[in-house]
Amino acid sequence: MTAPDTAPEDDAPASNNGPQRSGRRVRHWLAGAGVTALAAVLGITLAVRGGATPACAAPPTGNAVHKGTASYYDAGRSGGTCSFPSPPADRLYVALGASEYSGAAACGSYLDVSGPKGTVRVLVMDQCGGCSPGKIDLSDEAFAKIADRAQGIVPVTYRAVVNPPLDGGLTFRMKRGASQYWFAVQVGNHGNPLRSVEAKGPSGAFRKTTRQKDNYWTVEDGLGPGPYSVKVTDVYGRQATATIRMVAKQVQRSTATLAGPDSARTPSSSPSAQPTPTLTPSPTPAESGAPTATVEALAGAAPLHSPRC
Repeated sequence: MTAPDTAPEDDAPASNNGPQRSGRRVRHWLAGAGVTALAAVLGITLAVRGGATPACAAPPTGNAVHKGTASYYDAGRSGGTCSFPSPPADRLYVALGASEYSGAAACGSYLDVSGPKGTVRVLVMDQCGGCSPGKIDLSDEAFAKIADRAQGIVPVTYRAVVNPPLDGGLTFRMKRGASQYWFAVQVGNHGNPLRSVEAKGPSGAFRKTTRQKDNYWTVEDGLGPGPYSVKVTDVYGRQATATIRMVAKQVQRSTATLAGPDSARTPSSSPSAQPTPTLTPSPTPAESGAPTATVEALAGAAPLHSPRC
């Protein structure tokens, strides 16, 4: 399995391309005193969320199987809203709707998608602006592996790939404009969705970074000129720490990995049988450096702090 190529950096969020991506916005108007009264009784807040991350949003994790539909599109040479340097070399990628993209929380993870003709493994690389919950947008190449393109939209099931095998270790890329006064780094080739990234300069304690919707992790007042220690934790509690430098437009590679069968585990974590996948229907819509690194496994296979919707 290959990570996105290290093509020239493009930090601007990509626009949605391709014949199947719909840019139309559907607006639903609720009217009537009865609806308003019911909303007040139930404590429901009605608001227009123009492109905002849904209140209950999370990327696919664990063993849950999701049921939905898939269409296809072509991102060209863009790395999508995840701001990757380019698509993966095999061009097997997917765009998720806002709730599953979850403000870039799904970026860099993998899904197994099954359709009428078979199953394909895809990298989450993009957000689909017109996709309702359960709707995903596959690359042309990925869609062709599960269905005939003439079908346009097909029923699918999909699930997260926990600890996918990857080529190489974690990668890091400083954002254009980052400096000792503004820290911004992208973590790549991690396989599982990330829960947190912490960083520090040569001295002092680790500081929490803030995940941005373009898949960069930032510290607004900076961390000094570097080098930096970066601690990465995925949703399953696996953790790796690497040392990187302030180098713009360059992918810095490490040997640390959060995924794959050879990942370290704590002595108290003994392997257990994988639970039988459960089918989770989707809601019905209303309409080149060489960092040093260490790895530590902190938890088992269950996602930490999974949202309850």
